[in-house]
Amino acid sequence: MPERLARIAVLNPDRCKPNKCRQECKRNCPVVKTGKQCIEVSSFSKIASISEELCIGCGICVKKCPFDAIDIINLPRDMDKDTTHRYGPNTFKLHRLPVPRPGQVLGLVGTNGIGKSTALKVLSGKLKPNLGRFDNPPSWQDILAYFRGNELQNYFTRMVQESLKAKCKPQYLDDISKRVIGNVGQLLEQKDERKVKDELCCDLELNQVTDRNVGDLSGGELQRFAIAVAAMQSADIYMFDEPSSFLDVKQRLKAAQVIRSLLRPNSYVIVVEHDLSVLDYLSDFICCLYGKPGAYGVVTLPFSVREGINIFLAGFVPTENLRFRDESLTFKVAETPEESAEEIQSYARYKYPTMSKTQGNFKLRIMEGEFTDSQIVVMLGENGTGKTTFIRMLAGLLKPDEVETSDAEIPEFNVSYKPQEISPKSTSSVRDLLHQRIRASCMHPQFVSDVMKPLQIEQLMDQQVKNLSGGERQRVALCLCLGKPADIYLIDEPSAYLDSEQRIVASKVIKRFILHAKKTAFVVEHDFIMATYLADRVIVYEGRPSIDCTANAPQSLLTGMNLFLSQLDITFRRDPTNFRPRINKLESTKDKEQKAAGTFYYLN
Repeated sequence: MPERLARIAVLNPDRCKPNKCRQECKRNCPVVKTGKQCIEVSSFSKIASISEELCIGCGICVKKCPFDAIDIINLPRDMDKDTTHRYGPNTFKLHRLPVPRPGQVLGLVGTNGIGKSTALKVLSGKLKPNLGRFDNPPSWQDILAYFRGNELQNYFTRMVQESLKAKCKPQYLDDISKRVIGNVGQLLEQKDERKVKDELCCDLELNQVTDRNVGDLSGGELQRFAIAVAAMQSADIYMFDEPSSFLDVKQRLKAAQVIRSLLRPNSYVIVVEHDLSVLDYLSDFICCLYGKPGAYGVVTLPFSVREGINIFLAGFVPTENLRFRDESLTFKVAETPEESAEEIQSYARYKYPTMSKTQGNFKLRIMEGEFTDSQIVVMLGENGTGKTTFIRMLAGLLKPDEVETSDAEIPEFNVSYKPQEISPKSTSSVRDLLHQRIRASCMHPQFVSDVMKPLQIEQLMDQQVKNLSGGERQRVALCLCLGKPADIYLIDEPSAYLDSEQRIVASKVIKRFILHAKKTAFVVEHDFIMATYLADRVIVYEGRPSIDCTANAPQSLLTGMNLFLSQLDITFRRDPTNFRPRINKLESTKDKEQKAAGTFYYLN
């Protein structure tokens, strides 16, 4: 008899509505028709239940379900033996676990909903792994026997015997501002078990916010506060879930150095990060996670940093001979070629004059510049240098204090703006919101295929806007911004809350849309890989953040990146396989070579 495939049936509890459908899954199931109870559902059930033992994997219920609530997945052979945790019947399942090593930083990379947070909960001791036996959970003795001969056996033995203390920086910062009330300085004083408060406040630029309340902090300040709180406590295991969100490039590198400073011969550091250049800079080795979001996740063996990130981008695991994504992701960026005279004439060119704006103690000076249509201009600078102020001045939301006389005037533009902070006020569904705001675009087949399909908006249509996660909200906001007819699209931090894969998809969507629609986009972006992929021209900000800054005129990608990176004193090289930018370790041979030659950024 042939060996049976491991099969899982997953039901989405938000979508399964037995009292609103005619139970098509049960009616059409061939196993139910033979008299066996493969699918059980009644009009009183909150949710259907599917027997994985009886299911033959025909997939008819998946096609017939009117709410797309069912997933039937055939797993690779022997995968069932590797189950680490399952929450319940017809729910998410995690296979294998990342393997932390003492004295080294373990990086985790994978899409959202693939089990990274579940893995962190298990490794921190907050969640006891049930090895898939949710109805009869195993004892610690059984768990240690299961991991015998594996590096995780030592880890869990230490956790049980020595009661390892774990400190985790959570993924969602909104929870912190709701849960933690009080003065920043006093809270840091209370948590400072390692007596490193002054050092961390200096490294993470927290000295200027110590007299504020936690509820008044911006996203970036809250992120740095959360990193400091985790880092200043004594623990054996340190975990950081997405530590770079809302931070600028300089702050991301500082945070990475703070996290690396926690390494001790007997301590573990685990980081989940979607900014691949920061993950590369931060980690000693990497575990990738693949699978189907919300259904199951599989953790790979540990790889070296370069190999691990390249495997994730290629979508192919050579050690398992398994492809988990149809296409590989590359970052081939070409310097914009010199256009011919005819092409230059076909572009519409716009100029803006030298102007300045003072807001409180902050003064911003914008140098005269020009841009064309079919072009993306990326703004590079630290937080607080006035990037959003410039965007709002172009949008006509802020008037400049003084404009120097020149032949350039501020042209009047039709502008579509995606702000940095997305706070949903709408109580309607995503479908209703899109139809209210951008009805014409939603009906246009080109917009549907170029923007809505890649951003996977179709799956969110029936959800309430207020119930969307951060990443889902970001995708809807991008769709709304690009769907509004305009001359200029101003997009502030499109990568926030998106996972590594979605960031690359979002970059491609923005690039293709701007090119096809012959419009201009101004983008503020701190994810370096995304910024270099998007940029045709760059505007570099110089000066002292929040005090006195200057926005230079738009310049080419290479000269702009060189100027920006020389301010940060870091150099980038390119990976020969997929051309992604990689940060050179400070004072490494490559770093010294590039600094001596003045090439902080490499295109080829």
